Amino acid sequence: MVALGLVVAQFNKERPVTHEMETRAREAVAGAGADAEIVETLEVPGSYDAPLAADRLARRDDVDAVAALGAIVTGDTEHDRVIADAAAQGLTDVSLRRDTPVTLGITGPGMSHAEAEERIEKGASAVRSAIALAEELEQS
Repeated sequence: MVALGLVVAQFNKERPVTHEMETRAREAVAGAGADAEIVETLEVPGSYDAPLAADRLARRDDVDAVAALGAIVTGDTEHDRVIADAAAQGLTDVSLRRDTPVTLGITGPGMSHAEAEERIEKGASAVRSAIALAEELEQS
């Protein structure tokens, strides 16, 4: 069984995008049956904050993999690209430093709210990837 940590960004929570991503992630875990369970969920203010929470989860002995979920919607500046780059690099660093799968379920940058809503399924795909990678690494 794969024990998962879930990180869910709350920025733009007035629109239910990240909440829907979390719902899809939980449905994917339920669909995996006894092969996976979410042992801890951490809510963070935004995607930029996901690496620290992912690191906390990856340090735990009862967590085999972490899935980070968020949606980075474009604004009037290039700020969304800065946030996306920092979050992706930070999550990669956590995965390598902790030798724990950390999957990127953060959509964007360059998305409108409507495009973010179209990508809520990324919550499920991030969890499925975390499960698959944890199982593969366990065998090697």
